[in-house]
Amino acid sequence: MDSIYEKAVPLAGKIMNYARDSILVNMRFLDVALSAITPKPENGLGGFASDGVNLYYDPVFLLKKYKEEPVFAVRMYLHVLFHLIFSHSFRFDKVDKEAWSLSADIAAEAAVMELQMPGTDLGKDEEAGRKLRAIKEDIGALSAEKVYRYLKNFPVSGKERGELSRLFFMDDHRYWQPREELAITSEQWKKLSERVRADLKSFSAGKTKSESMDKSLLEAVRDRHNYRDLLRKFTVMNEDMQVNDDEFDYIYYTYGLAAYGNMPLVEPLEYKDAKKIKEFVIAIDTSASCRGEVVKSFLEKTYGILSGEDNFFRKMNVHIIQCDHEVQKDTKITCRDDLEYFLSHEKLTGFGSTDFRPVFAHVEELLQKGEFENLKGLLYFTDGYGIYPKAMPHYSVMFVFPDNGDEGPDVPPWAVKVTLEDETE
Repeated sequence: MDSIYEKAVPLAGKIMNYARDSILVNMRFLDVALSAITPKPENGLGGFASDGVNLYYDPVFLLKKYKEEPVFAVRMYLHVLFHLIFSHSFRFDKVDKEAWSLSADIAAEAAVMELQMPGTDLGKDEEAGRKLRAIKEDIGALSAEKVYRYLKNFPVSGKERGELSRLFFMDDHRYWQPREELAITSEQWKKLSERVRADLKSFSAGKTKSESMDKSLLEAVRDRHNYRDLLRKFTVMNEDMQVNDDEFDYIYYTYGLAAYGNMPLVEPLEYKDAKKIKEFVIAIDTSASCRGEVVKSFLEKTYGILSGEDNFFRKMNVHIIQCDHEVQKDTKITCRDDLEYFLSHEKLTGFGSTDFRPVFAHVEELLQKGEFENLKGLLYFTDGYGIYPKAMPHYSVMFVFPDNGDEGPDVPPWAVKVTLEDETE
């Protein structure tokens, strides 16, 4: 086997170089990304794989595939490259790995096929194209994130999953697990993706464009914030009535019980300092552009995160403000029951134009009246298209947007921008 491998290495290397040169000639906007990975033969791999630094290939396997379809090497090279440009490998540890692998393969193949690069057509493309069109009718442009959410919401049968894998599988994802020693980080690939995205715009002028590639690149360069983690910005230290096991000495407690019957020498402290949500504001954009179902999704997601026992004080001071171009209603939440009642019975009011300034003015009035002791911040759920205040408030602000499949509007530099999606992380 070693002699076969040794004989295959030189010819396989030439095929890989030819594939790389073909991509450079036809897709020059990929030049920087191509230079970031190095083809490397690996005996016994049985296919192709990349860790973000090297593109590993099995020379014997490559020659076999080349004999079947001479364009396979170019197609495979593009497929692996798009995985890296779209940052597919850097989210692998945060998702359902099987579903994400399949979603990433579908997205990569969709981008390759839509670009229609000469010399990349495979025999299975006609069948794969029909499948892609069917999925696209349901979810639009095919990024891995959108396909992943689709597969999670509408699980496919084992037979269908196998069929999708047959049509779109090209490379092994064994090296997608996080590795600290990698020379090229996710942030570096993100910068490469931004460069590719910029170069693609000039390259594609008057030529075939790929909606799926545009969407995948948008996902790759998007600043990602975990909504759950960002809610920690709205926590405060406060004494909470609960047993403090951290400061309780069990030695004295059990010694007292043993020496004096039922008389412990120390009692557990009935309070402890705890980081929990106490005071913040939730503002809801009730303008005509914010549909009721997306508002409900935001509230349910927020409640799901906050409803754990560790997140709530027994008493809280949360204001839920509904506003379109003016404040329509301010509901004060003081306990879990109040929040559950709001979610179950409250009807949204407004549906005019969008102006964010009235909410900030209203919060300022509440502060001046002494309504808050220590306001940590404001969460503003909106589609983002409205009038922002010019002055920076004295508390944290998070604008939370529904996932509309685009970048959405810019927010002021003093605010955090978050997309409320079915997070893969």
